[in-house]
Amino acid sequence: MAADRLTSALLIGVLVRRAAAAGGFATVLVKGDENSGVILVQTLERGQETGLFERIPDYEGGYRLAPCGPALDAGPLALAQYIERRRRADPDLWIIELDIAEAERFAAETICS
Repeated sequence: MAADRLTSALLIGVLVRRAAAAGGFATVLVKGDENSGVILVQTLERGQETGLFERIPDYEGGYRLAPCGPALDAGPLALAQYIERRRRADPDLWIIELDIAEAERFAAETICS
């Protein structure tokens, strides 16, 4: 691990604390590998699902959030099935639920650099 790379656990902790400080809510649904687990962010705004995003490397040496999973109109069963498949394929996966205004932007500002 490079010295300048933050661990997944640290990034998740920062996201949870920043969300609380901003009046939002974040909770860890699935705890993954402390150091390098993939991070999925399930975004909500006032309890309404707004998307599922994965933190992925970008071409500039940083990270970005990319939409993943089924379309919102596919329903909660499709989302649950997608998450279960991802967890089976990657037991080191983190899943965090984030309920705050402009959740995708908020998460990107916090965990993508």
